[in-house]
Amino acid sequence: MNWLARIEVDAEVAQAESIFDNYAWHKKIWDCFPGMPDSERTFLTRIDPLEGAFRVWVLADTKPVCPRWCPAEDFALNEISPTLLSHRHYAFDVRANPVKSLVQRDASGQPLLKANGKRKSGKRVALVNPDELRAWLIRKGEVRCQDKDSGEDVPGGFRIVEERPLEISPMVESHFRKKGESAYHGGVQFRGTLEVTDREHFIKTYQAGIGSAKGFGFGLLLLAPINL
Repeated sequence: MNWLARIEVDAEVAQAESIFDNYAWHKKIWDCFPGMPDSERTFLTRIDPLEGAFRVWVLADTKPVCPRWCPAEDFALNEISPTLLSHRHYAFDVRANPVKSLVQRDASGQPLLKANGKRKSGKRVALVNPDELRAWLIRKGEVRCQDKDSGEDVPGGFRIVEERPLEISPMVESHFRKKGESAYHGGVQFRGTLEVTDREHFIKTYQAGIGSAKGFGFGLLLLAPINL
């Protein structure tokens, strides 16, 4: 990811553009990447509600442009310097979608299986307990995800500095409509201090984002280098 854009959007503009939920934002932010309607999403977003406005962050490997519905003075773009990701400690702010998977079982209590004999994917439920949320974030530093091909754990490349305060906001439901169906994601904001334990994997975590629902405005790490 080489570019970080900040877009200030007045609430009246958002209403005029029919941007009423995170799925609408997801579709609208594609306007920052003209000529790429069929491309796979390779950018991360975050939408911060303000008083009478929204602040939208876009982290991308393709240079975003100012969309037609945003005044030029409300669009700021920074190229990410390699030195930004060369530090050991960071203050961080991330809005994530922490979930856990519940194993699907039949009437006898046995896990449900697919036709190929593999276990069916568990039902995802939002985490709300502060202790579970803290543990979830710590695990993301240890294991960001599993490799799709090998099934092996992919390290997150960082640890939470537990000697420093970790702020965990209450979960907020972000409701949206997609293809006529209603759904929601549970958003939780984490603010604290992290230490890089594996530079290569940490950079990949920064580029890929943390957790699920990344196409709906979750998982983008906002970082500020600090000295401890």
